[in-house]
Amino acid sequence: MKKNYVIVAAGLGLVQLALHSTAALAQDTTRVLNGVVVTATRSPKKQSEIGRVVTIISAQQIERSQGRSLPQLLNTIPGITFSGAQNAPGIGTSVFLRGASSGNTLILIDGFPANNAASIDGSYDLNAFPLDQIDHIEVLKGSGSTLYGSDAVAGVINIITKHPQSQGLKGNLQFVGGSYGTFKEAAGLNGKLNKTGIAINLSNSDSKGFAAATDAPGTGNFTKDGFHQRSASVNVDQQITNKFALNGNLQVSRNNGNLPYGAFADDKNFDYKNTFVFGGLGAKIKLPKGLLNFNVSQNTVHNNFINLPPDNGGTHQETKNIGRITNAEAVLNYNLGKYFDITSGAGYKYSNTSQYSLFEQPGYTPGPSVIGAGLAHNSIGSVYTSLFFKSDIFHMELGGRYNRHSEFGNKFTYTINPSVLLADQFKIFGTVASAFKAPSLYQLVSQYGNSELKPEYTNSYEVGFDWEVVKNTMSFTTSFYKRNAKDVIYFFSESVPPYSSFYKNGTLQKDKGFETELKYHDKKLSASAWYAYVTGKLTNENGVQTNNLYRRPKSTFGAGISYQATNDFSFGVNYKHTGNSSDLTFDPITYAPVAVVLKQYNLVDLHLQYSATKELSFFGDVYNLLDTKYVDWLGYNTRRANFMLGANYRFK
Repeated sequence: MKKNYVIVAAGLGLVQLALHSTAALAQDTTRVLNGVVVTATRSPKKQSEIGRVVTIISAQQIERSQGRSLPQLLNTIPGITFSGAQNAPGIGTSVFLRGASSGNTLILIDGFPANNAASIDGSYDLNAFPLDQIDHIEVLKGSGSTLYGSDAVAGVINIITKHPQSQGLKGNLQFVGGSYGTFKEAAGLNGKLNKTGIAINLSNSDSKGFAAATDAPGTGNFTKDGFHQRSASVNVDQQITNKFALNGNLQVSRNNGNLPYGAFADDKNFDYKNTFVFGGLGAKIKLPKGLLNFNVSQNTVHNNFINLPPDNGGTHQETKNIGRITNAEAVLNYNLGKYFDITSGAGYKYSNTSQYSLFEQPGYTPGPSVIGAGLAHNSIGSVYTSLFFKSDIFHMELGGRYNRHSEFGNKFTYTINPSVLLADQFKIFGTVASAFKAPSLYQLVSQYGNSELKPEYTNSYEVGFDWEVVKNTMSFTTSFYKRNAKDVIYFFSESVPPYSSFYKNGTLQKDKGFETELKYHDKKLSASAWYAYVTGKLTNENGVQTNNLYRRPKSTFGAGISYQATNDFSFGVNYKHTGNSSDLTFDPITYAPVAVVLKQYNLVDLHLQYSATKELSFFGDVYNLLDTKYVDWLGYNTRRANFMLGANYRFK
């Protein structure tokens, strides 16, 4: 029986992988101080006016990254580790922004929050998003809980999908193929007809993949784990009057594929089918000195996993989860005069999940764990205000958010964010902020749940500078941060009878680190170099400290260059070093968890792009050019040298 409990506990890692899987090119995002961003303040502001670190992945970069997945692209950003991005296609990934766990990074779709009420930590699987449907991305690093709520502890990733651009309809077709039997076809239609704008994007991806789990004996007979995706997105804008507009968006993705049984373990009968449906409606009212936005969104995720036993008997495993989240929000941006702007809003979020889980094997048939629809749900209402002050060289954000959670009562978070701009080129900034993170429904009510869990409360501190060394050409930025979380939630397995496993609150999580980045770009050349460092410790309720940032390297650094050699031809080379990290396994005798070091590795990628005509272009990518053998997750394979070739055709 002891072994059965350990198998179930060890299988949680696979369940996490499965629920997450519900399941470059030089980064030329030079952060010029007169560049405008939205995500940091929920209103358009120049970077010189805000004291936050925001990275923009432009439409041009995304166009040159069509051979990648979204997690692979985000994995090239300093301060982000997308664990599992290089694993078999479609296999689960976890985003670690500045070392924080994946549930502490809020994903936005066109400014609407995206979560998964059925997943372990509430995080949204970014494998659901094909790159061809994305226009650009804004990444806010550092606490954003005052403006965005309980999940924006470490930062925000705002995915802006393709919207209508100009009068008249334009279309595009894309074909991509490459290693591991991977093929993708995509089509889009975009444009405005008078006051109505529409953007429709369809895509189909198939990959035979490779064996997701490592074949430890080296026999090479593990089953390939494939991935298939059908996805569609629609954006509609309607200008009713000069001061009133409506907009709506719908994104649907169906992913299915194969899974291994776990680390170092093959499985020929483990499959998943996951469906993501995200829709939002919004209205914008233009005011004399501001803008009023109303947004409502519905986010539903269906997770279905089934592991059928072989003919000679064995493990039978099924998981069927549905997560539903409804968000409603009103946001006011208003200019109060020469010195003050205000962003103020109110929001309501309702989450519920139904879950069915079954794990059986010979001699162990406990029956299914069932959570019926309507039995697991909660809600949170909030009001917030951020006041922005500007006078000459000094800028300040002062904000607060009042949260009313149906299970955990009243919580208040705040942000203090001053910055000073010297000589219109050198910005010094600092932030003191707090964040509130409620336990997920899975952590509260699943078979590993703990109804006594308390929410996490985090205090964050950051200082840094942003120096535009050469106007609109070269920038240098450095930031230092520290994050202290009380009552941090972690997964616990007993090593003595009854060998149960469940979630519990630790005493304190302390993380700290820094990032530094140098960028250069002119009409033909873009280059960058960066370094990021993070470390953290968990102190449990017994006062024992653990270096617990598993699958998160302390040090990462990289460099890249892209060059427009001619009007028709460009190329880029990207290098990334991933330092030592650690992963957990189980002692074969005592079944106690053991940390194992994952060795450092280096990856080099090459990108080529050629424009045959104004309408037709071709691209090619070689990833892991040096064919490096490396490990992101203990017991799982990663991509060796591989390539993608593609063509884009635009038409009117």
